[in-house]
Amino acid sequence: MSNANGSNQIQLITYVDRLSGGTIKDLQQLLQHELAGLFDGVHLLPFYPPIDGEDAGFDPTDHTAVDSRLGSWQDIGALAQHHSIMADMIVNHMSAQSAQFQDVLEKGEASPFWPLFLTRDKVFGAEPHPEQLQAIYRPRPTSCFTELSLNDGRSLPFWTTFTANQIDIDVHSEPGQAYLDAILQRFTEHGVNYIRLDAAGYAIKKAGTSCFMLPETFEFIAELSAKAKVLGMQSLVEIHGYHQTQIDIAKRCDLVYDFALPPLVLHTLFRRDAKALKHWLDIAPRNCITVLDTHDGIGIVDAADHQGQPGLLTDPELDALVEQIHHNSGGSSKLATGSAANNVDLYQVNCSFYDALAQHDEHYLLARAIQLFCPGICQIYYGGLLAAQNDVDLLKRTQVGRDINRPYYTTEKVRQALQKPVVKALCALIKLRRSLQAFDGEFSQSLTDSQYQLHWQHQGHSASLHIQLQSLAAELVWQHSGQAQQQRTLSSLLADEAP
Repeated sequence: MSNANGSNQIQLITYVDRLSGGTIKDLQQLLQHELAGLFDGVHLLPFYPPIDGEDAGFDPTDHTAVDSRLGSWQDIGALAQHHSIMADMIVNHMSAQSAQFQDVLEKGEASPFWPLFLTRDKVFGAEPHPEQLQAIYRPRPTSCFTELSLNDGRSLPFWTTFTANQIDIDVHSEPGQAYLDAILQRFTEHGVNYIRLDAAGYAIKKAGTSCFMLPETFEFIAELSAKAKVLGMQSLVEIHGYHQTQIDIAKRCDLVYDFALPPLVLHTLFRRDAKALKHWLDIAPRNCITVLDTHDGIGIVDAADHQGQPGLLTDPELDALVEQIHHNSGGSSKLATGSAANNVDLYQVNCSFYDALAQHDEHYLLARAIQLFCPGICQIYYGGLLAAQNDVDLLKRTQVGRDINRPYYTTEKVRQALQKPVVKALCALIKLRRSLQAFDGEFSQSLTDSQYQLHWQHQGHSASLHIQLQSLAAELVWQHSGQAQQQRTLSSLLADEAP
């Protein structure tokens, strides 16, 4: 069985309210019954009030509270008795509707929270040089400043990296540090094992720089991670960017995301070519969280070039990848990507991974098998677990691009999804993966013109995934120490579950 405290584990990542009927207790019931035996841990996406804000909980009014519609901190503590818990620590911003920011709007500089929030002038002065503003690294097409009116009639440009409802904070100010310390304390009191430092790359602003992943940003991440470690928590740094940056970050923190994996897996399956994927897995950090899909989109920038340095894929390869996703999804992903649908990120494709693979069950199961055989903690998104299709109706209602891959499920809809052959086969694959002690050991890989193999070995235990590149037929081969070798084709898993 996988070690829930080590790197050999599988986590579910989910919104509480979009899965299982809507409460933490409902989610716990689901994990103990319908999803029993699948997950060591669970990453609870923002459960702070309001969960139905402008950015689905990533714009908290009170980061130390649980939205009462979901339950309480006691419910999270109860869930932590059975599963390791990851929670988001939103270090870059908080809601414009928060009591602290509303106090600033009312009292201006007289508010005790005035130092907590960043204005453009605090970083650049009253008359910023246009070139300095143009140098800021942008995650979205609009300005990173929003003019907001104070009670005294003045209008000030507040720093809003993401949306106008997410006001950036000064993490080095005294109230900023107290704010972050209070979140850490609340987490550790209620059984949180891992914290995800959301948008950490944008947390430090400095005139004359890109204001993204500066040397001072690395220092901030290291200091915050050290505080968390003293309290018994590990930190996951969430950064989309050039792959070498991820390698550098990984040397300075507990965990990083492998955001390059999703486009590389898709490239491998689309082109029947594993060279780029093998190259990445040769150099990729081992202290990573692997994903294929997330509550955001399928990252493209993570495999791209940067300032003349080659990426993991070339620009033509990435262009072809994006167009193939749009084609496979019947064009629905195009409705939610780029400048469409009020999207806040130009560097990703908003699409369910199942639709990105044209709802092809064997190819989808193979993509998951590759993820499960990659080094790191394997994190599976709730929509990916249930082979969700793009929710175009939800997108039309909200006009939020990312909502196309943030569906809502009732418990009954979860049960129905769990009966789909591809989902049943994926669950069987996860359970097999968790039963193999080989994954506590050493990883290796090999590639020929026709076959790609991922292999694990540990004290007489072994496990391999063999992929025939042209046909994309795949076989699992494993052996428990002292026992006979066993093997199964991936397609046979699907055949077992067919009606």
